[in-house]
Amino acid sequence: MAGHTQNEIVVKAPMEAVWEMTNDLPSWPGLFSEYASLEILEEDGPTTRFRLTMHPDENGTVWSWVSERTPDPVTRTVRARRVETGPFEHMDIHWQYFEVPGGTRMVWTQDFAMKPTAPVDDDWMTANINRNSKVQLELIRDKIEQRERESRTPAASRV
Repeated sequence: MAGHTQNEIVVKAPMEAVWEMTNDLPSWPGLFSEYASLEILEEDGPTTRFRLTMHPDENGTVWSWVSERTPDPVTRTVRARRVETGPFEHMDIHWQYFEVPGGTRMVWTQDFAMKPTAPVDDDWMTANINRNSKVQLELIRDKIEQRERESRTPAASRV
């Protein structure tokens, strides 16, 4: 058995703004609420290998792992995978961006399988990812839209 999730949101902002903010890896701790830090380990052409560290969970456990991410600005897609899989047998992520009337639709697809020794199964993780992806997508949408509003407001009126 394996897990599969797909979540999406429309951001009322131009494609370039959504692409830029969501692919600026060093800014992720400020963009996502779950990440405490991101350390870039290696860059090889368009592929970046990095360590993500989460805020402590309800039990005080700090989760951290290494991932690789390769954006393709021509197709407006990103392929990512966990290199240090932890409790996952594998975790593959596909981000897609589409221009739509009034903004940009961003789609996250995650395909994974939990190891038999993991503390949770595929069904539990599917529900968890679906629940958390909605929270993170809404947060990212709100931050991008706020930045877009501020960029259109004359500096004098922001004081």
